[in-house]
Amino acid sequence: MATRKTFRTPQQASLFDDPVPETAQDDVPAPAPAPAAAGRKPAKKAAAAAPVSAAPQPAAADAPGTPAAPVVADVPHLAAQFDALPAVWRDVLKPFTDSDAYAPLCRFVDDERAAGKTVYPTDVFRALRLTSPDDVKIVILGQDPYHGDDRGTPQAHGLAFSVPPAVRTPPSLRNIFKEIAANFGHDTPRHGCLDTWARQGVLLLNTVLTVERGAAASHAKRGWEQCTDTLIRELANRHRGLVFMLWGAHAQAKRALFDASAHCVLEAPHPSPLSAHRGFLGCRHFALANDYLVDAGREPIDWRLPEVAETLA
Repeated sequence: MATRKTFRTPQQASLFDDPVPETAQDDVPAPAPAPAAAGRKPAKKAAAAAPVSAAPQPAAADAPGTPAAPVVADVPHLAAQFDALPAVWRDVLKPFTDSDAYAPLCRFVDDERAAGKTVYPTDVFRALRLTSPDDVKIVILGQDPYHGDDRGTPQAHGLAFSVPPAVRTPPSLRNIFKEIAANFGHDTPRHGCLDTWARQGVLLLNTVLTVERGAAASHAKRGWEQCTDTLIRELANRHRGLVFMLWGAHAQAKRALFDASAHCVLEAPHPSPLSAHRGFLGCRHFALANDYLVDAGREPIDWRLPEVAETLA
């Protein structure tokens, strides 16, 4: 199927009141870090975090209102989180976990936590746990997790663009809601938790799955890109007729990973306030995606969110 691009003439729209700072950086190249040292591949059967022999040195005091860094032992090692994934996702990711990039990535993320740094989110693969590969209908790609906090609560919780119920809706997500309202006439949700989308088959995937608090793109170029590229490629090869919503240059570069003619590819500028009026607002992606699903005999997505967030495990 042909790719549908929806860049449009800028439209006038009122700004949202009391905007929440959106700390995630989109379409900004990350600085290239030093290469990770080679080492032995993590054990594939780890079930829990290994005991920590000594607590990390305390970091500098945080500003009032920011959450304390989690204790290292509270967060399973990354290899254990890979191993805890459902078997269907482990099979999808096997080309990556069998590759030379897997061990350095696991070691890097574990070492960051062991050094006392706060790494978001703690539940790294939440998007995969909420949406089985066999149930995926739509893939929405983000870049890396939110790296900030809102009134003491981390914004990132494992789903691209989504925030926990207690966190105010960031600007990009507000623009997403505004476009949905224009497509269907829905009321603007009172929260930004997108778990109900995930439950219906919307895979909300960041291409980098962890970030250091307060440091955008700090975990880019460490191996996550190879991991999520594998996931996108394998998912697209195993299932035809998916809808890919690619917003901004970073997401649109991932189109090269799969045969676009076998899927519905919708492209538009990023919903960030910096670019939303250059074609995201008015793109009609949510209506077009549902039209495509219905034409294929599949259930459309109900883009409405419940009045009270339904947070899934």
